[in-house]
Amino acid sequence: MYIDRRLIFLIIALMLFSSFITLFSNRGALLSFVLSIPGILIAITFHEFAHAFAADKLGDDTPRRQERLNLNPFKHLDPFGTIMLVFAGFGWGKPVEINPRNFNRDISLSKAEAIVAAAGPIMNLIIAVVFEIILCLVVKFAPGFEVIGGTILASNQVWGMVASVISGVISINIGLGIFNLIPLPPLDGSKILSGFLPYGARNWLDSHSQIFEIIFVALWIVGILSLIISPIILIVNNSLTNLFLSMFGLM
Repeated sequence: MYIDRRLIFLIIALMLFSSFITLFSNRGALLSFVLSIPGILIAITFHEFAHAFAADKLGDDTPRRQERLNLNPFKHLDPFGTIMLVFAGFGWGKPVEINPRNFNRDISLSKAEAIVAAAGPIMNLIIAVVFEIILCLVVKFAPGFEVIGGTILASNQVWGMVASVISGVISINIGLGIFNLIPLPPLDGSKILSGFLPYGARNWLDSHSQIFEIIFVALWIVGILSLIISPIILIVNNSLTNLFLSMFGLM
């Protein structure tokens, strides 16, 4: 069965247009968008850098030669993928190219590819933890904060916006990290899963990757993936925040 990808992109474009109209007709939504920009840049940049770093450490110098082994956002942002992340709630960076033939021979090809794939989501979760610590330090030592039932409230507008930006970095990194663990092509989760599958199953998954990509897009468009993954992201986000607030004696 063949489905023209142009039809899928048309549907996505219509979704983006609807989100765009909603965003710029609502001042609150526009402010939230502006405050989310640092989180988007950090999440995508560190995610793709982690892929490049892992590949480089495993012996493949392709990312280094293509100048992907750095934290310059412009080296890692994919224009369409970034727009998708802003307006549709999911997106991607510019894929890091690797040459599996360059990997060290002391590790199997499938395991090496799984490690490279896992590096991105793991980095996002690490960044989320780092910014949770920063958020707790801000709440503990900056003026005008109080924590009620796990909710951070700020009476100082400037510091409140700072906390909102940091919270955005945390939630976007958790979202991108967990989202990419979904075991469907083209997400990292499919490559991680492939690294633990028998040879025959791995080949079958690779040969049907285009069909799974279409299934993935269809599940997202109808809202099934969001229905499943959004509660997981919320639980992880709230649990991480409550854990660090407790560790810093703020709850």
